[in-house]
Amino acid sequence: MSVNLWRNEEHALAYLRERDAIPHRVDALAVLCELIPARVERVLDLGSGDGSTLALVLAARPDATGVALDFGAEMLRQARERFAGDTRVQVARHDLDQPLPDIGRFDLVVSSFAIHHLAPGRQRALYGEVFERLTPGGRFLNAEHVASPTPALHHQFLEALGRQPEDDDPSNQLVAVADHLTWLDAFGFSNVDCFWKWRELAVVAGDKPAD
Repeated sequence: MSVNLWRNEEHALAYLRERDAIPHRVDALAVLCELIPARVERVLDLGSGDGSTLALVLAARPDATGVALDFGAEMLRQARERFAGDTRVQVARHDLDQPLPDIGRFDLVVSSFAIHHLAPGRQRALYGEVFERLTPGGRFLNAEHVASPTPALHHQFLEALGRQPEDDDPSNQLVAVADHLTWLDAFGFSNVDCFWKWRELAVVAGDKPAD
């Protein structure tokens, strides 16, 4: 049975305290920002956490509006605090284990280090839902924690983080980069690629073909 510790406030707070020390995490987000389309009117952030990734997108495209989805009370509190008074942003509670709500279409859908907490089958289904909610010509950008090809490489990744195997987050349900790309291809995304990777951190992306 899968375990999702992100329902626990202390787990969420611990991540927020430690995330900036994760090696190359900033590099992944820099690549995500590099891939933001020139024209973005509306962006959806999946598993938004405290809204830091959505804030980066809106800094790059200040005329856009955004929707931040998360299910954790502490993350939602911090996101609402971050965007207080910003009329461009709607923060809403949604558990990604459930199908995406009917909240319209988006030119850009982003996610950063969130989708890997879902069961692989649900991750794949979510990619299909993202495709349906993108406008033609829209883009999906996912900075993600992916699976190492071997247990030895996974242990090396943990060592690079200064962690031991017993420190592994049981919420993680990691999938290989190749699977992410296969899913994107299968749902009809174009220009699918892994645009950056360091060990178990990767940025995968794809476009919804224009009409």
